[in-house]
Order: sequence, then C-alpha cells, then structure tokens
Amino acid sequence: MSAFSPQVNSAVASKSSATTASQLEQAKSAYRWNRGNYSKNRRRFDIWVFVLTLIFKLIRNSKKWTYRGGFTEEKLRDRQKIQARWIKESFLELGPTFIKVGQLFSTRADLFPAEYVEELSKLQDRVPAFSFEQTKKLIEEDFDKPLNELFYSFDPTPLAAASLGQVHKAQLHSGEEVVVKVQRPGLKQLFTVDLAILKKIAFYFQNHPRWGKNRDWLGIYEECCRILWQEVDYLREGRSADTFRRNFRNANWVKVPKVFWRYASPRVLTLEYMPGIKISHYEALDAAGLERKELAKLSAQAYLQQLLNDGFFHADPHPGNLAVSPDGALIFYDFGMMGEIKANVKEGLMETMMGVTEKDADRVVNSLVNLGALQPTNDMGPVRRSVQFMLDNFMDKPFDAQSITAISDDLYEIAYDQPFRFPATFTFVMRAFSTIEGVGKGLDPDFNFMAVAQPFALQVMSENLPSSSSIIDQLGKQAAQLGTSTLGLPRRIEDTIERLDRGDIRIRVRSQESDRLLRKISGMQLATNYTLILCALILSATLLFVNQSFIPAAVIGAIALLPAGILWRLLKRLDRYDRKL
Repeated sequence: MSAFSPQVNSAVASKSSATTASQLEQAKSAYRWNRGNYSKNRRRFDIWVFVLTLIFKLIRNSKKWTYRGGFTEEKLRDRQKIQARWIKESFLELGPTFIKVGQLFSTRADLFPAEYVEELSKLQDRVPAFSFEQTKKLIEEDFDKPLNELFYSFDPTPLAAASLGQVHKAQLHSGEEVVVKVQRPGLKQLFTVDLAILKKIAFYFQNHPRWGKNRDWLGIYEECCRILWQEVDYLREGRSADTFRRNFRNANWVKVPKVFWRYASPRVLTLEYMPGIKISHYEALDAAGLERKELAKLSAQAYLQQLLNDGFFHADPHPGNLAVSPDGALIFYDFGMMGEIKANVKEGLMETMMGVTEKDADRVVNSLVNLGALQPTNDMGPVRRSVQFMLDNFMDKPFDAQSITAISDDLYEIAYDQPFRFPATFTFVMRAFSTIEGVGKGLDPDFNFMAVAQPFALQVMSENLPSSSSIIDQLGKQAAQLGTSTLGLPRRIEDTIERLDRGDIRIRVRSQESDRLLRKISGMQLATNYTLILCALILSATLLFVNQSFIPAAVIGAIALLPAGILWRLLKRLDRYDRKL
C-alpha cells in the first residue's frame, strides 16, 4: 500500500520508479484536496457527487431493461468491470482517505463483487510529493529544533512519495545513514472531515433494504477508522517495527530497520537506512548470485512464523515492502499496517482447522460463529451445506497440492451474499498468504506454498492437541454425563407420555408451503369479491350520474368507492408481503 522501500537498484535511483512524469501531472491536477484553499464544503460536495453517482450506477445495474439487447450475467460483469475502473480512478482523485479505504476493500472479496475487488487490488498511490519547505517546517515543529541541528545532512528530494507521506534520506551527526518518514501536512484534518462523511454513507447503506442485507456497514466503517488512524500514528509504527525486530532476533535471515527514537514523533519516523534488492526485481537478484528458489521458501517461512508462532504479522506484504540484502537475508519495510492474532483467536482458528481436517461442517460453522466470522441466523442449514460442499472439494487433493489463492477464492465465493462476516484480521491473513504465494511463484515457478506450510501446520496442531491425561479427564466427564442422561431418560419419557394423555402437550404440524397456498387462495377469493363490489359501485354511480335526477345517490356511490379502494390496496400489499415470506 505504500512506496517506502529504500532500494539500491536502478528503480529507486530514479526516486519514484512507479510514477511517470505524465502520471504526476495528472495527479497534481486531480488532487484538489492537496491545495491550501480547498474548503470543507467543496470536499463534501465532491464526495457526495461520487456517492450519488455510484448509487445511480448500482440501481441501474439491478434494472434489466437498462441492458441493450436484454439482460445477461456476462453484460452485468462487463458493466461492473467498467464501474470498477471508474471507482478506482475516483478514489485516486479523492485522495488519501479513499485510496486507503479502496486498498482495504480490495481484501474484502466476501463483501464486494469480484470485478470490484480485482480492480481495487491494483490501486496504488499515485500522488505528487509535497515541497521540501513543508517537510522542513513539519519536522522543526515536531522537534522544536532547526533541521540542521537534528541531521548532519538531509536530501530535499524524497526517495518515494505516497498518499500518507514521503521518505527522505538523511545522515545523523553521528555519521549513521537513516531514512526519515514524514507525514503529509494536514492529513489528520482531512481524515476527520472524510470519515465524518463516510459514517453517514455507511449509515445509509446499512439501512438500505437490499444493500444492507447480510452486511454490517457500520462495523466495516469502524474497522476502517481504526486501521486508518493507526496507520497515521508514526510512534505506533515505530513500536510495531521494534516488536517485529525482536520476534526475528534469532533469525539471521530476516532483517528489520532499527528505529531512532530520538528522532521520532507522531508525524516523523527515523529508521536505519537498510538498502536491498526489491524481491520482484529478478534480474538484479540473479546478477547478485542469489538463489531465487531459496528466497521463495524463506519468504513463506517468515510469514508462517509471524502468523503461527508470533501472532503478530505484517499486513501489507506487497513486493515494495520486501527486499533482499546482498547476503541473501529478507528485509521488511513499512510497519504502519500490522495484524495481531490474540490467544483466543488462535484457539478458535485451531478449532476451525480441526473441523476442516475432520470434514465436520458443524464444527467448522460453530467455530466460525464463536470467532465472530459468521453471523448466526434462524436457519443455518444453507450455510452448513455450503461449508460441507467446500470441505468435500477441499479434501479431494492432498494438503501440499492445494493453492492458498484457490482456497481463499472458494471461501470468498461461498461467503459472498451470505451471512459470513470475516474479521479484518482474517482477510489480512488470507491476503498476506495469497501475496506471499504470488511472490514465491514469481521467484520460483515450481514454488508450492502449502508444501512449505505443511510442517508448520502439523507442528502447531501437535502443540495444541490435548494431552493424554486431559483426554482421559474429558472422556470421564462425558461418560458421567452420559450415565446421568441415560438413568434419567426413562423417567423423562414417562413424564412426556403422561402430559400427552392429560393434554398438557399439543403437537401442531405446520407446512409453510401449504399455509402459503391457502393464504393465496383466500386472498384470490377476497380479491374477486372486492373486484365485483368495485365494478358494481362504479357501474351504479355512472348510471345514477347519467340520470340527472339521481346525482345525490351517484355522489354517495362514488364516496363508497373510497373504502373499497383502500381495502383493494391493502390486499395487494398483503399479497406482496406474502410473496417475500
């Protein structure tokens, strides 16, 4: 999501390799939010124009008569692809808040159509750098010292610029080379305005009868707020970098830049300058004599350790945040977006994993409900059948022959438009796994992420299996419970039969389909009766009106049409309600 990877290859020598001059000019003209005279009212106007246009497009998608030559699923997908590109460009124009929201939405294939997710996953920061004068002013405000007292030298041209900030290379008076990450001026004020508007938009979609179904838009909004505010707190990012560094202190094949806390503030973060070769720059890796097959394996092992052992993982592992040192060690950058798996969540995930291995849909569904990943409903049958179908297909092939991307795609396909509610941590984990699998495939076409993951998964499962003594205790408890239930069963059966004899228990058999048909027949009879009454009243009123001598009677007949008409409308509404049941 960011471009804060100080590299030594030719791509970084140009300062901002992913951004061409024409793109910068386009960005400068598009980012009205970056101008000093940009008003809050104008901001609200631009955002609501986008939202209302989007609502219009969504409504049009649901109207089959808007499709030239008739509606087909293929035409709907083509239209959604066009709309997805429009949404991506609109997010770029609306600036940092929407760029980050779009990047978060790109992980939520359980909420949005595949066409939108695919396009939003391409969303990259395309913003111009802010001036050196603004950078200098912000640093001196935060540290209350002149820039030349803080740093021996400071490169005015940034290494890279992103939507939230930019990075400059500098040198401390001690001689150490560092990179200084500086936040974009006015960013927190912009977030405050944008998030207030987004809350109203989330409230609208939450209360929409169709778009709010099986969706917790307000919960998603709160999740986005939490992640965005965390990402603009550079002190928190520094603490995350230190934690990440400690977790890999015994692994010489992973390197993490050191934080210089003396030069850190909520808007400025100074890190050790640790150059490396971008992990997707294959030619440079080959030229350095590095083994790409081994690097693919190490990148997977690094993430498995983060997720299964540490419970603290890098939530934004795109190739720009991962490099390789000359000695073949992995270098991680940018710790603004981190995920944490708590102990109870790890236990819940273990329960889900055990259910998957046993192909037990009930166990999987119950564990997902306990994790908060699944919203329970009155009828969980369809969800359980979907999970069982996935388990049957998932277990068809050996574990090490699976693809993590294919598994996540299957999960999201099942979850889409169902009462699934994947937490952000889960979607970050799946996105991280898919990204690492893609990185591994790029390094080594024969790379298999699941084959590398299998030993780690078996180790974690063996560590979490109950001991023999606890198994015996559990069996003893279940045996005692079974004995108590068995001894009490005859008495319960006898009591039930006695209550049936006394008439205290009544059994009622109800068929929803039969009830619906009976209601429909009854409604048709009432509709026929009221139609005859209406026709008779209309005919009588007309005849009386034609005969001038009976005008008062005609007026009375016309008035009598009013309650009959109201009853007719009521019957129609009841019929529509019954069809929804």
